[in-house]
Amino acid sequence: MLPFVVPVPGIERRREGAVDIYRPGISGDGLLPVIVFVPGGPIPPEMQPQPRDWPVFAGYASLAADNGAIGVIVDHGLDSPAAFPAAADVITAAVELARALPGADPERVALWFFSGSGLLAADWLRDPPPWLRGIAASYPVMVPLPGMEVDGRLRPIDALEGGVGVPLLVTRVGREQPVIASAVDAFIAAAERQELNLEVIDVVEGHHSFDILDDSDASRAAIQQAMDWVKAALRS
Repeated sequence: MLPFVVPVPGIERRREGAVDIYRPGISGDGLLPVIVFVPGGPIPPEMQPQPRDWPVFAGYASLAADNGAIGVIVDHGLDSPAAFPAAADVITAAVELARALPGADPERVALWFFSGSGLLAADWLRDPPPWLRGIAASYPVMVPLPGMEVDGRLRPIDALEGGVGVPLLVTRVGREQPVIASAVDAFIAAAERQELNLEVIDVVEGHHSFDILDDSDASRAAIQQAMDWVKAALRS
């Protein structure tokens, strides 16, 4: 599999049920913030390895640990469009597990969605808990793709109606598939109309999955900028 484009230190992984946990090598006396990474999908079950074992997500979680947070990857089991509601439940349980980890600060959590898991951000956008300090989404799918029947509640753009009381970050790629790009633009426009706390990182020459496909300084800068944004949100 293609490697993560950002060099990261080797961080020991601990697997606990549906989550993989990456901790900083040295921690101080205080509690650590948590970044929960939600891989994309649907991914057929016969495709191996599954996303939790992909270098890109191990890379993001290791980068989180290197930046002083507990990185957590969720194995949500999203293997078909019909599985979105079950995957949403797995994510909710995984977040609660992450908040209860020894040394974790349960009041400082960020969620980071990728690709097809962008639809799963809808529940968190609609009703963010007070301990959720930020929601990030990289090259996200914001509407179901053509031919994909998904539970009607999983519409991130609709979830913005009424406002969202949590900072938002979207990493947008310039060479995105048109159907995905138009939905990302619609999400950003909806957030801007409501004057939500939204930041956009544009990777102008980036492709969908730029974090493995585009081995460039621009990709690395965008990933670190996104991580810096999440760190700042967790400090707020």
